[in-house]
Amino acid sequence: MPQPSDKCPCGSGELFKHCCRELGRMGDNEDLRSERVAIILAGGEGSRLKPLTSQIAGDDIPKQYCRLLSDHTLLDQTRSRVALAVDSARTLIVVTRAHECFYRPLLTNGCAPNMVVQPENRGTAPAILYALLRLAKRFPRAVVAVFPCDHYVSNDTFFMRHAELAFHAVAARPDQIVLLGITPDYPEPNYGWIDPSEALAGTPLFRVRRFWEKPGPTAAGRLQRAGCLWNSFVFVAHLSTLILAIMRAAPALCSAFTSLRSSLGTTTEEESVRQLYKSLSPSDFSKQVLEKCPEGLAVLPVCGVDWSDLGEPDRVLDIVHRTNAKPRWIRSDLSDPNGRLSALPTKPLIKEI
Repeated sequence: MPQPSDKCPCGSGELFKHCCRELGRMGDNEDLRSERVAIILAGGEGSRLKPLTSQIAGDDIPKQYCRLLSDHTLLDQTRSRVALAVDSARTLIVVTRAHECFYRPLLTNGCAPNMVVQPENRGTAPAILYALLRLAKRFPRAVVAVFPCDHYVSNDTFFMRHAELAFHAVAARPDQIVLLGITPDYPEPNYGWIDPSEALAGTPLFRVRRFWEKPGPTAAGRLQRAGCLWNSFVFVAHLSTLILAIMRAAPALCSAFTSLRSSLGTTTEEESVRQLYKSLSPSDFSKQVLEKCPEGLAVLPVCGVDWSDLGEPDRVLDIVHRTNAKPRWIRSDLSDPNGRLSALPTKPLIKEI
């Protein structure tokens, strides 16, 4: 367990000033932008949030297709956020076949070529590798950013300026995988945490000492005092660097996908993927890949942005309270005298889709 530190990685000292200078200096470099691609992960079930999403929508809707905080779904909000730094035509969206009734509108809105449809959800490691192989076929020299689609971000523009800074850092250090670490405002025990070590000279980056997954209340307090960061699971790397990291850390997974490479982009891809996923065990990218290669990782502290992983009902309600959001599913009879939402709905409020 790291010891308390007087200098938070993203505090008010020289690092923060340096990071702000870098953000201010960056312009819209079209050459760099043309090398970027992105992956949005939208294949999960959102099981922990089902007590809320099922009541909001009246059916078994995964959270990424639910309008939790506004009139836009979490997936639509993520797509708009990512488009600030990566062209939509170069962004793949990973989904799961069982959710077709929810993602079908995307197929008719010009997104069909960029949909990566998994026959089943097998976790983030297969989802990311499948998308990387699809991208490698089209953009073999690209730099890729990976984004979950179940986050609240208070300022999309400023958050994506940090992603821009990560793109620039990777261009200068092509062997690095750069993670965005959120400066914590409280000791959340159920998040993943990143323990940064020494700074990389001349950059706003830190090497990664280790990860802490759901450390519990006491340990989370120590991690915050020691200057550790929440793991946003947003990361940027050269496409080839990520594939190599997976090959080293999860060779069995890579071997399983070998048979798929020849069918990518052909009429046999769907059947090949279906057969492949039958034999895959669920695997998590953080545990199976990132935690096994800390020497190749760097973390960029994200400052000045409120952020939340909307994985649990209490987190959604907290964001609704703090932002004074007025999503359509909120009813006055669920609020206390001060207008704060005091309970989950007990019957469907709105048909989402």
